[in-house]
Amino acid sequence: MSRPTSTATVVGGGPAGLIAAEVLARAGITVTVYDRMPSVPRRFLLAGHGGLNITHSEDRTPFLRRYGASAEVLAPMLDVFGPDDLRAWCDGLGEPTFVGTSGRVFPQSFRANPLVRAWLARLSDLGVRIERRHRWTGWSDDGALLVVDDAGVTSTVASDAVVFALGGASWPQLGADGGWVSPFTARGVAVTSLRPTNVGLRVPWSEVFADRFAGTPLKNVSLRVRPTPGSEGGAGRGDAVRGAPVRGDAMITTAGIEGGPVYALGSAVHDALTAGGCILDVDLRPDLTVDQLTDRLRRRRPKDSASSWLRRSVGIDPVSIALLREAGPLPTEPGAMAELVSAVPVPVSGTMPIARAISTAGGVAWSEVDATLMLRRIPGTFVAGEMLDWEAPTGGYLLQASFSTGVVAAHGVLAWLDAR
Repeated sequence: MSRPTSTATVVGGGPAGLIAAEVLARAGITVTVYDRMPSVPRRFLLAGHGGLNITHSEDRTPFLRRYGASAEVLAPMLDVFGPDDLRAWCDGLGEPTFVGTSGRVFPQSFRANPLVRAWLARLSDLGVRIERRHRWTGWSDDGALLVVDDAGVTSTVASDAVVFALGGASWPQLGADGGWVSPFTARGVAVTSLRPTNVGLRVPWSEVFADRFAGTPLKNVSLRVRPTPGSEGGAGRGDAVRGAPVRGDAMITTAGIEGGPVYALGSAVHDALTAGGCILDVDLRPDLTVDQLTDRLRRRRPKDSASSWLRRSVGIDPVSIALLREAGPLPTEPGAMAELVSAVPVPVSGTMPIARAISTAGGVAWSEVDATLMLRRIPGTFVAGEMLDWEAPTGGYLLQASFSTGVVAAHGVLAWLDAR
């Protein structure tokens, strides 16, 4: 259907906003994108510095589980634009993808820059105008958008439809500062408080441990979360409250611990902290049972120090030995030591600040949007990406849902314009 007079404004030049702009422009809509940064998509480019993990090859059922409580509402959006569609889109931009050993999907070049250059060229060819260094600040009395340029001049912008894709609040230096929350709540839109996810945890290390081992990885460990005994969530429940274990490499930092397996436990950590306290149990040798560890630890030589005993018997490295010492005096009995090696209790005092998180949870409540992601209170206005109340671990799941919701919002715009 031809829509020669239809216009759309996209606020936010990240993946969700730009893919929405592309879908709309392909349908003949005149699209303008506003973003407050000097280049777009800034965060997408940063994410690709170490290798752009754009989606995941996991089967649909486990893939959906990664979205936790939001899996049911996101499922139909992933059906509209799922991992296979995203990979085909990359291929269409001259960046075929491959599946890494972990199941993660990467562009062949392994970087974001070639993909972004091709994408921006395509958007330009489609007639999409991108206004950089323009910040959206709210609505005028007549419902137009208020946009402030780099010189501080405020303009009003009116169009037939609007897509908001302003991200969460975890990358203020790259544009996602959560500044949209106040204007949205002022319009009566319910917004769940933004909180950090995929974020490092605060741990009260001893000064000696932090000074010596900050920046040192704990290799191939398994992590589990449980509430602190005596807290609301942990009183009398013991091991039954432990979260599912997650394996991988974690990194010791001066103030705590971070890394993929830590991020994957974000929801469990949040629940435990909310209940009153959190302990991270670290299994230093997850491939060995407690009985197997006990058997090996019985082989201690008479003159072995504790460090030599652990190193010779079960292959524990210096940072792991130091972590065991952080938990208190080292046991001398093999069975007790085996129990400790399998579950070193690390007290978590909180998470790192939201500005240091990879992503955020919270956002526009799902009850505020319909199935097309249009705001019920503001017809013709759609929301996509991390502005919505969902969360996911790293591994390609964040980008996938951002692209998927951007496409769904654009389809919603087209359906709404057609209905008019």
